[in-house]
Amino acid sequence: MMKIINNKQKIIPEKELKETRLNIRKAAVRRAAAFYRENPHRLAKDYLNIQSLRTFQEIDLYAMMHHNHFMFIAARSLGKTWLTALFCVIRAILYPGTKIVIASGTKKQANEVLEKIRDDFCMNYDWGSSNLNAEIKEVKISANEGLISFHNGSWIKTVTSSDNARGGRANLLILDEFRMIPKDILDAVLRKFMGNSRSPGFLTKEPYRNNTKYLESNVEIYMSSAWKKSHWSYLKAQTFFSNMLSGKSYFFCALPYQLSILEGLRKIEDVIDEMSEEDFNEMIWSMEMECMWLGNNKGAFFNYDDIDSRRVLKDTLLDFKKDKNKRPARPDGVRRILSCDVALMASTKDKNNDASSLIINDATPSKNNTFMANVVYLKSYEGLTTDELGLKIMKAYYDFNCTDIVLDTNGNGLGVYDFIIKDQFDKDTGKVYPALNCCNDTEMAKRCKVKDADKVIWSIKATARFNSDAATYLRNGFKSGKINLPINEVEADRKFIEQGAYKSNEYDKRHLMREQYIQTSLLVNELIHLQHEIKDGNKVKIDETSSARKDRYSSLSYNYYVMLEIEQKLKPRKPKDKKKKTMKFRKPIYK
Repeated sequence: MMKIINNKQKIIPEKELKETRLNIRKAAVRRAAAFYRENPHRLAKDYLNIQSLRTFQEIDLYAMMHHNHFMFIAARSLGKTWLTALFCVIRAILYPGTKIVIASGTKKQANEVLEKIRDDFCMNYDWGSSNLNAEIKEVKISANEGLISFHNGSWIKTVTSSDNARGGRANLLILDEFRMIPKDILDAVLRKFMGNSRSPGFLTKEPYRNNTKYLESNVEIYMSSAWKKSHWSYLKAQTFFSNMLSGKSYFFCALPYQLSILEGLRKIEDVIDEMSEEDFNEMIWSMEMECMWLGNNKGAFFNYDDIDSRRVLKDTLLDFKKDKNKRPARPDGVRRILSCDVALMASTKDKNNDASSLIINDATPSKNNTFMANVVYLKSYEGLTTDELGLKIMKAYYDFNCTDIVLDTNGNGLGVYDFIIKDQFDKDTGKVYPALNCCNDTEMAKRCKVKDADKVIWSIKATARFNSDAATYLRNGFKSGKINLPINEVEADRKFIEQGAYKSNEYDKRHLMREQYIQTSLLVNELIHLQHEIKDGNKVKIDETSSARKDRYSSLSYNYYVMLEIEQKLKPRKPKDKKKKTMKFRKPIYK
């Protein structure tokens, strides 16, 4: 190799030439590595050929690279798993020998990140990266294994969140849907992976040897949708947010569904359609799409934790798995109380009216002459006439073999009551439903002209005192554990799937099976959004917030109030105090 120096040619030895070339490459690598470590989103575009990054994704990639603790609370459809997979690839390439562990509730869920790398980044025909394929040495994804290894010594593995994961090691720990990970497993198993930092070769040389100044910090990344305030994940989120504000190496962000619409990831028409569905669950939507943690609201009368802890009933009156041909029978000794808060006007585009809410409570007696309330049926109707609603009530009463009806007889309720106290014919079923009469109000009972009609209707004419007592009794019922509600619809879906109850073509039946659980979530949402104030010294006045409803709450409070009334009537009366008998003693004789 010839080199010109002062117009003279000089021969450079081959060894020196190779060393020069190597130094040039090393310098280029150092400059590129420093630039891309500082700007990871540029590596995605320049090296991995990913040109579709949104602004928020670039910011998140930067924050992941420059903070030791990162938490991302994201709405569904925002590409959380995709972004996680991209960061894993970037980190593995820029930091050779990096050990990356992805932990989740199940191996399948954790493997979704690896599948994104394989299917979206490596095999995508539009922009699949040949550079990434050259970086990757091996891919293993199966039901029992998840591994992607790189030629530079980095690797990405998946583990399940259990004691079986003990002994793992990681420089980057990603906790996917971390709210589903038990807190004890997180602290005792997963976070113990972070014992040792990455050890690049230069740390074995002077002056870097044994100098902790040059050690890299390990990184934790938490990904999830929002959940309940009572859950440990909420406190963890608060900690991240507080530490970020205090200047520590923490980063917290929560991005709701509006961002996915703004960035063109989701059509606004699809969102509107989903929110207009009859079984739309405001609570689930708030958590999973709005990044709102569910818990007690300021000024709320009912405590969310008290209510949520009572969602324990797996079966409802429409549990078709038990018996496909007939309704579940009423157990011996159970008072099956049907209640209805009457509202006849349908909601409009401009106004969200209350609905008529039917609730059935299987009041189950206990040994101490008290009842346990089990809410096993919830149904709402809008826009019915008094006759149509009256027929719905009579049908539910007779079909479900109820023992009592609790009916709001103020206003429109009086018309519904007058319908029920007459024999009625159901043209759809061909059945005749015998008239029913009032049992707690003599004047209301006189309105019934059918002789010997069963006296099972409890007429409710709510006053300020009654409403205050009913609200207080209901809150105490939740606090004392005397009320049980159906489980949430996610658990119900899991139950039905395990039972094989869902059939792909039976959508109507699937809706009926889920309805009670969805209605319960709507009931809970009503309860926790109810505000209260104290009137006249000791009366509680319950009000719903703007655009909220309280029809299910009213029906349940009436139902529970009557259950307590029945409870008192059935308790054995204490015998009247009899005049105490006295024992006569002879007057003592003193000597």
